[in-house]
Amino acid sequence: KQQQRTCREQTPKSAAPVRLGMGYANPQQTAAGIHTRLYSRAFIVDDGKRRVVFVTADIGMVSQRLRLEVLQALQVKYGDLYRQDNVVLSGTHTHCGLGGYFQYTLFMITGGYMKAAIEPLVNGIVKSIDIAHNNMKPGRVYRNRGELDDSSLNRSPHSYLNNPEEERRRYKWNTDKQVLVLKFTDQDGDGIGMISWFAVHAVSMNYTNRMVSSDNMGYASYLLEQDKNPGGLPGQGSFVAGFSSSNLGDVTPNTRGPYCVNTGLPCDYLNSSCPIGGTTMCLASGPGEDMFESTRIIGHNVYLKAKELYANAVEEVTGFIHHAHQWVNMTDVTVQINETHTASTCKPALGHSFAAGTTDGGGGLNFTQGAVEGDPFWDGIRDALLGPPSNQTKECHHPKPILFSTGEMNWPLPWHPQIVDVQMITIGSVAVVAVPGEMTTMSGRRLREAIKGELESEGTLKDMEVVIAGLSNVYTHYITTYEEYQVQRYEGASTIYGPHTLSAYLQKYRGLARAIAQDRVSELPAGPQPPFFTENLFNFVPLALFDRKPENMSFGDVLEQVYPVYRQGDVVTVTFVAGNPRNSGDIRDKTFVTVEIFDNRTETWEVVHNDASWETRFHWLKGSNRESNATVEWQIPPTASAGSYRIKHFGHYKELKGLQPVITPYEGSSDVFAVTASFYYE
Repeated sequence: KQQQRTCREQTPKSAAPVRLGMGYANPQQTAAGIHTRLYSRAFIVDDGKRRVVFVTADIGMVSQRLRLEVLQALQVKYGDLYRQDNVVLSGTHTHCGLGGYFQYTLFMITGGYMKAAIEPLVNGIVKSIDIAHNNMKPGRVYRNRGELDDSSLNRSPHSYLNNPEEERRRYKWNTDKQVLVLKFTDQDGDGIGMISWFAVHAVSMNYTNRMVSSDNMGYASYLLEQDKNPGGLPGQGSFVAGFSSSNLGDVTPNTRGPYCVNTGLPCDYLNSSCPIGGTTMCLASGPGEDMFESTRIIGHNVYLKAKELYANAVEEVTGFIHHAHQWVNMTDVTVQINETHTASTCKPALGHSFAAGTTDGGGGLNFTQGAVEGDPFWDGIRDALLGPPSNQTKECHHPKPILFSTGEMNWPLPWHPQIVDVQMITIGSVAVVAVPGEMTTMSGRRLREAIKGELESEGTLKDMEVVIAGLSNVYTHYITTYEEYQVQRYEGASTIYGPHTLSAYLQKYRGLARAIAQDRVSELPAGPQPPFFTENLFNFVPLALFDRKPENMSFGDVLEQVYPVYRQGDVVTVTFVAGNPRNSGDIRDKTFVTVEIFDNRTETWEVVHNDASWETRFHWLKGSNRESNATVEWQIPPTASAGSYRIKHFGHYKELKGLQPVITPYEGSSDVFAVTASFYYE
């Protein structure tokens, strides 16, 4: 009977220009509103002897900097209770979360390092752990697994087909369809939380989106939590549902597949490009009419499967807790290829096809996927600006034509990490493998199989369920198989430590599993500590300027008013004079928006939705002359009660008083409007 606790805490939202979506790496994609909020969800399990923490956070990936700052904060608060070996931090891989929490140069170019961005992330993750820590109680854990086959597609099937035929024959699909659910209950059997793992990219919201969004996985969490915490606002209520990423490297939710958006014809199969417009015109689309509907459909599919598995989970997880962790210098791991030959990992480098992007969002230049030769034009520009790769790095990465030799670029800070976390926790018969990047389908299958074999080799651990938690602890791009690497599509070009990256990880994770199976974790060397840079951190996001408003108006005044009457299914829209949302700072405990209904019995206004609700959208529009406005949309659900409503907007504006910047809160309200089942009054 394990002590356990789950909890959820909001990570911050800035709704205005900070870099969005550290997934698309598109400098034009700055935040301009909120679709849904981002949360950190923490789960703590303790068997009386050992304790583990698993956090799944609605962010693109956990960066090394974010992990180090979270561990520092936990050390200050809890001493040695929560450490690098028993805390797993995993990102859901939403591409519409915030940037600003990176310390390596390549990531800072697109995402930057911003104290105002990383502090609320750290505080939100730590607070979710705090709440879980303070609410621990005896309980039980159950496991269940099933298949979900209409919500994912392999976006690099050509690479997958390069894996050995006899290996491919063992599997029905070219993506992993399994959903694993861990169900947490108290001793009375009442549910307190759930973690689900499913391998699919959180890219239903595409690169044109400018609103903060937790994407399909966040929507699945939202639905299950609304289900289990009826009547509560998002993020409220005791039941916590974490939907975690897995080996999603080559897996897209855009199930209609890629086609040339300018002609409607299929893309070139090998390099995912179009005759006119190249890779930028070859895009995959989801099952919905637009990205919001696709997010809803995929999220709802994942939610329904997890809900079913949760309801039917009867296999109790018993046994002990283990955790193992090492830091590894991934640029110099020797791997045994066969009995006579060894090979080595490489200094990090990105190939030409990295710049091509994927069918979920192509690069803007004339690069294509599957490039195994360089381009003299781009190589010349690179050599002039950044310097050529060394012959050693070129040979090590073969057949990858190197675009950026990031492992040989250290100004103003190293461009990529060298020291990487490998980590695994076991909760009874379930092993959670924290992988520092995006493993492809087949890479994940090989890793799970290798770890299961090692864990069960001593005979003490039986019937182990091994699951990969992706985007954990430090971001190192992709991890393809050796065979997939040869094709050099986007995923292979982004396998930064060279063709033997997966072999190195197999070796290292096997070592962790063996140590757990033999109960010799204490003998594992800790490995070289990662750096924590204090100087030369940078970002390209300008400071939020002072706010201005139209003459004879105040912040919060309504520019476009609501209609007097609406029906269920309508969209209510209201526009306010607004300040820059960045001036609101850390708004974890605040909201930019409320939808309120008038309660005739108590004669008070009651909040039914806020800016975290799926039904609301908050858009911030930066106008000329430093004036801006905020538009709130409420999509009235069919279940909305008839009655009198209003929409309120809250914000802060910054002005110069004397020579000091002064930030002042404001609020505004729409007129009262009616929601009715009919426009006709008896």
